[in-house]
Amino acid sequence: MKKLLGRVILGIAAGVAIYVGFSVWADARSVGRALAEFQWLIAFGALGLASLNYLVRFARWHYYLKVLGIDVPAGHSLMVFLGGFSLTVTPGKLGEVVKAFLLRESHGIPATRTAPIIIAERFTDLVGLLLLACVGIFTFKADPRFLVVGAGLIGFGLILVSVASIAKFFLRVAARVPLVSKITPKLEEAHTTTAALLRPWPLFLGVLLSVVSWFFECAAFWAVVHGFPGASVNLQAATFIYASMTVAGALSFLPGGLGVTEAGMLAMLGQLGSGCGRSVAAAATFVTRLCTLWFADRKSVV
Repeated sequence: MKKLLGRVILGIAAGVAIYVGFSVWADARSVGRALAEFQWLIAFGALGLASLNYLVRFARWHYYLKVLGIDVPAGHSLMVFLGGFSLTVTPGKLGEVVKAFLLRESHGIPATRTAPIIIAERFTDLVGLLLLACVGIFTFKADPRFLVVGAGLIGFGLILVSVASIAKFFLRVAARVPLVSKITPKLEEAHTTTAALLRPWPLFLGVLLSVVSWFFECAAFWAVVHGFPGASVNLQAATFIYASMTVAGALSFLPGGLGVTEAGMLAMLGQLGSGCGRSVAAAATFVTRLCTLWFADRKSVV
């Protein structure tokens, strides 16, 4: 518990430092005035949309358990799923592997059997976000390199998992590495499980649920921007900004994409939004992240 509390405090401190930095850069007084004029009732709508994101992602998590033949009551499964958000502000959200250990402690299910679900979740999240970003990649002027990198990682990962001969080659190499050879049997088990989750139908359904879930957060960003008097952004642009910058944050491998996602959202909103000056863009980014990233982190602690 003390380690968890320390992690939460550290994450909050990092977030506060970043947002203070952005506020100073954008003129703290102007950001404060923008926040004072914000229609805060819209934030509740954004929280509702973010909650729908988590609900759809829970459906995917529970479906993956079923794919692996693991029977966990829906209520317990939901508690474990929400518990994973306690470590969402970690590089690549890999801290969510805590869900595997929670299942081990509560139901005696080996963590090696369920940890690959987190890999499948991150994989389908990246695919879903890239598909959402495609709604604007040919419409708006933006550097597509990070999207190309993301697509390349997806292709490499899918080949590595799906092509048995390639997977076996890497496993044989791992078996010859002194520090890795001891866990090679677990790596083989993890590969088998991951391959089962990324078969055509589970992969298709997982990506579909990912697109739906992340679109809710894109819509939350769109709603937040419209909560500032005189500011607006069309839904296509909002979807492109939020999805592409979430991908950029994930590829940075920084905890929660902190700094990278915010900077990108702020800059792109200033370009693609209407009435979105530096202070409004900074305020809109702050409120959006409060209603999405930090809302999830807070729910897990509560």
